[in-house]
Amino acid sequence: MIDNLSKEKILVTGGAGYIGSHCVLNLLNNGYEVVIFDNLSTGHIETVETLQKYGNVKFYKGDLLNQSDINNVFEEENIKAVIHFAAFSQVGESVKNPRKYYRNNVCGTLNLLDSMLDNNVRKIVFSSTAATYGEPVYTPIDEKHPQNPINAYGQTKLMLEKIMDDYDRAYGLKSVRLRYFNVAGADSDNRVGEWHDPETHLIPNILKSTFSGGRTFEMYGSDYDTKDGTCVRDYINVEDLANAHFLALKYLENDGKTDYFNLGTNEGNTVKEVFRSCEEVTVQDIPINLCPRREGDPAVLVADNSKAKNILLWTPKKDLKYSIKTAYEWEKILNKKLSN
Repeated sequence: MIDNLSKEKILVTGGAGYIGSHCVLNLLNNGYEVVIFDNLSTGHIETVETLQKYGNVKFYKGDLLNQSDINNVFEEENIKAVIHFAAFSQVGESVKNPRKYYRNNVCGTLNLLDSMLDNNVRKIVFSSTAATYGEPVYTPIDEKHPQNPINAYGQTKLMLEKIMDDYDRAYGLKSVRLRYFNVAGADSDNRVGEWHDPETHLIPNILKSTFSGGRTFEMYGSDYDTKDGTCVRDYINVEDLANAHFLALKYLENDGKTDYFNLGTNEGNTVKEVFRSCEEVTVQDIPINLCPRREGDPAVLVADNSKAKNILLWTPKKDLKYSIKTAYEWEKILNKKLSN
């Protein structure tokens, strides 16, 4: 235990997952030692093994719902700060099975915060979501936009933001909450990428279809008041997102106060643009069936990212097509891996 305590480390919960693994790579590139805590319910041990090739990464398999699991990490490792990704995140599932989400996301995070306080760790970067805003009242959405979640997933994240405010006032626990929009892309060097089962996100599903003889995708609504009639969504590159977590960590290390930031591109892309870029990258035609609008689909969901730019000095650098290119290269690797 003495050897483990010799150097301060960053604890990344959910570090075996999609966004968490990219964040670990970013931390390693910036000279940090990392401890990953993950129950592998959606993450992969192969991802951890890949990450361990690129720096000092220690892995603990455990569940935040088991207090002793997370206590053990703080007892064994000299944790300096926490970046917290571990959560269930499927919006549709959260509506059908809210108790799963409230118990896992809220209770698990409370256990984590308790362990942090008991071990005098007072800095956390929290993976929040644009789902805390609910239906947009205006766009682009800034941090002053009302928070009225319309699903249990968004509710759990908003609850935790409020809890963290109380923990700051009472215990001095400083948090940065990063509310992000749609995430896309993979590591530029194809080391890690999106790997969900089942996959629910549009871009990887489009790319996966090109390996299996294709499929027809349904596009809901082509008569919105947008440049091509289809919905606009804000796609942020996963490496840009990982860099925002690093900058948030540096902000806390420099005695930054508890705060929250939107992460997005400030622009957004239409659904048609997403399909067109996928066709250009894969050099394949992707059939589309135009359908009527779905109830509750806003025409435009775009982040105002000026606060993150001004305070965290963060700027997204990679566009949608770059995200799709890296995602496609990763899908080729993943398809080969899963076919063997």
